[in-house]
Amino acid sequence: MSMRADLTEKIVRLKIERDLSWSGLAGLAPDLSKEFITAGLLGQMQLPKAAAEAIGDHLGLDPFEIRLLQEAPYRGSLPTAVPTDPLIYRFYELVSVYGTTFKALIHEEFGDGIMSAIDFHMDLQREPNNQGDRVSISMSGKFLPYKPY
Repeated sequence: MSMRADLTEKIVRLKIERDLSWSGLAGLAPDLSKEFITAGLLGQMQLPKAAAEAIGDHLGLDPFEIRLLQEAPYRGSLPTAVPTDPLIYRFYELVSVYGTTFKALIHEEFGDGIMSAIDFHMDLQREPNNQGDRVSISMSGKFLPYKPY
């Protein structure tokens, strides 16, 4: 296991032991979203120094661990090509079913290109509903056109 994976495991353990929430930890870095902070604490994003220090201090991380939160991570945390976790699999299924629709509509509206996952924003909210609450996820990524060369 990598040092970063070990740190992620430690952070998750501390969160559980102290009955903390991802939203609560994100509140220590009010300029950043709960989605970005959670991704950073789970090893998928590089946290800015101020956020790493505020959250690291709150969790009692040592200086090296706080610095490690600021390093560019090796992204991609799924253990298999096709995810087996039921919730994560539903996102795989969503892309499998609607991926061609996303692609066709983005190309029709914007042209030949991609939606950036780097210049990106996500917002996850609970949507109350009498027939059972819904998960609302809004994703916004900069359009990057392919350029002729």
